[in-house]
Amino acid sequence: MKKKIFFLIIFLLLIVSATAGVLATSRRGSSGSEVRQIQEKLKRWGYYSGSVDGIYGSKTEAAVRSFQKKNGLTVDGIAGKKTLAAMGIQSASSSGGSNDLSLLSKVVYSEARGEPYTGQVAVAAVVLNRVSSSSFPNTVSGVVYQSGAFDAVSDGQINMSPDSTARKAAQDAINGWDPTYGCIYYFNPSTATSRWIWSRPQVVTIGKHIFCR
Repeated sequence: MKKKIFFLIIFLLLIVSATAGVLATSRRGSSGSEVRQIQEKLKRWGYYSGSVDGIYGSKTEAAVRSFQKKNGLTVDGIAGKKTLAAMGIQSASSSGGSNDLSLLSKVVYSEARGEPYTGQVAVAAVVLNRVSSSSFPNTVSGVVYQSGAFDAVSDGQINMSPDSTARKAAQDAINGWDPTYGCIYYFNPSTATSRWIWSRPQVVTIGKHIFCR
């Protein structure tokens, strides 16, 4: 009887261990395509300087910690569900193709809530125009989390929950509405401190933002 109980305990421990490995693969010691995606994105955004080898080592963990700290996430060095979502990576345990819409909605809400609806669509359109431009990363998450690109990422507002208006504006931009006529920059003239942004060709003003190329 004791032997049966012993083997049962061992069996349960093995199941728990295996399950933990599936639920939290993106931590130190893990490897695979998801880790490679993490390294590629963090390297592109300037957080990671190691090789893209698909192995979650100390350098990858340190880069993840830096990313988490910069983006208002729990700083634990583990690329869990929220951290992966912030990077624009769909984890193996998640489903659905709405990551771009979700992240774009967050950009709209954090950068342009309170702006007229057209202005909210315009902010989303700028992100998508950058994705299409050879001068910027070719994914929504890459554009949004590019170092210094958006104040809302720098101050953590990107992690706020968007409202239905922001989500609708993001969807309208995805569907092709571009009130900016191809602009890849925008700024608030009341708060802008960069001389360079003022030098960009201005196309249209919507609400408090000037949109430019």
